Amino acid sequence: MNDVKSFAILVLVLAVVGLLAVLSNRLSERVHLPAPALFLAGAAVTEKVISVLPAPPERLVERVVTVALLCILFDGGLHLGWRRFRSAAAPITAIGIAGTFLTAGAAAVLCHFAFGLNWYLSLLLGTAVSPTDPAVVFSVLGRREIAGRSGAILEGESGANDPVGIALMASLITAGGVSGSGFLHVAGEFVLQMGVGGAIGVIGGRALLWFMRRVPLPAEGLYPLRTLASAFVLYGVATLALGSGFLAVFVAGIILGDARAPFKREIERFHSALASLAEIVAFVILGLTVDLDQLGHADVWIPGLVLGATVAFVIRPVLVGLCLWPTKLKRNERTFILFSGLKGAVPILLASYLLAAGIEQGQRLYGIVVVVVAFSVVFQAGLVPTVARLLKLPFRTVEVEPWALGVRLADEPEGVDRFTICPGSPADGRTVEQLADLPGEVWVSFVIRDRELLQVRPGTELRAGDDVMVQTEPERYQELVAMFESPAPTDSGASGSPRPD
Repeated sequence: MNDVKSFAILVLVLAVVGLLAVLSNRLSERVHLPAPALFLAGAAVTEKVISVLPAPPERLVERVVTVALLCILFDGGLHLGWRRFRSAAAPITAIGIAGTFLTAGAAAVLCHFAFGLNWYLSLLLGTAVSPTDPAVVFSVLGRREIAGRSGAILEGESGANDPVGIALMASLITAGGVSGSGFLHVAGEFVLQMGVGGAIGVIGGRALLWFMRRVPLPAEGLYPLRTLASAFVLYGVATLALGSGFLAVFVAGIILGDARAPFKREIERFHSALASLAEIVAFVILGLTVDLDQLGHADVWIPGLVLGATVAFVIRPVLVGLCLWPTKLKRNERTFILFSGLKGAVPILLASYLLAAGIEQGQRLYGIVVVVVAFSVVFQAGLVPTVARLLKLPFRTVEVEPWALGVRLADEPEGVDRFTICPGSPADGRTVEQLADLPGEVWVSFVIRDRELLQVRPGTELRAGDDVMVQTEPERYQELVAMFESPAPTDSGASGSPRPD
């Protein structure tokens, strides 16, 4: 009976912690701090105050955060989608790969000359702090979504440079030092991991899409579980094939993002909720590994603050800015992207690899990375809303819509798509009747304005921000994208939104 009570207490404590973590998102909107920062700090303080609470084993932390990161990357790929990725593929690739290498190299130079670390430890530390986590940016912005290509670039960068950083760190640890042969080994391992991971992601994503469309299941709740299990399969296959399982999962998510499949909306909602849970779990368990006494040492917090500030305000604006220079982004969008290179769970995960590998001064390096992440999510992230406001960045507010209206069909609907009317688009200001002047038949069946369903009549005037459901010939889809979602003259990079499921 005592065991039952002890288990009940454990369940109660975990449930209360989970509820507080969910509610902390409301607090983060008010204080302009990302929710992950609250999870990390809360767990670290709890571990310090409750002295009997043991720190989780390093291997367990690595495994749990790995699974959490897979869930986050797959959901990130689903949200990004192939169409948005394609519109910003060049800058995403440039800053996701070249930008990560340049950041790691410049940070290593700083660590070597400023902190007296040898070149090998400097490269490890520079690699650990190179990946970004724009999801932290979106947590700070709340319900405001960045318009144009800026949001797609930030999302794509986090998905791209996380696998890049992980593959680079694994290659450096395997190399065991700095030498000519070591660099050749790192280069070979990196190319292998990226190539195999990307290939398995594309092939596996297309195979999973075929599986989703052609193999029905007996219950609705099984469809999201199938995609989750399939994502883990892709990670396992890619890793066993010496590729990057993280990249494979992210790429597969991108392939599925815009595609139609049975119960696609339910699948997306499931993975979005799972990613939110994974973020909570990752930051909480990482917070439990933080030794606040270790962070108080001068040889930890001073290098951490110097490195965090230099990466944020010097290295990233200069070197990643060079990677973004050829892109046709407006100055305010480019500036916001360069400022918003916030750090998250992946740098701490990479630092935990150093502990697991028994790297010299591993505890000190781990503490420095924690300080860098803390500086990024507290100080730098706190300035993101102010910077966005000063730059007059184009935003659209995403309102919570708790009520849904729809129908279930046994077969896939042909030629039915949902669009959001952009300011200045050809449909902006037209009436439903005037759309009939277009070649072919265009039937507007739903118009949602200010979160309310309008009665559609021939004289109903369409306005920017309206969500419309349109039926026409399937081959006219791209024409309708240009009609309803062509960007305003001041936002040349926006792209059409994905088809509904």
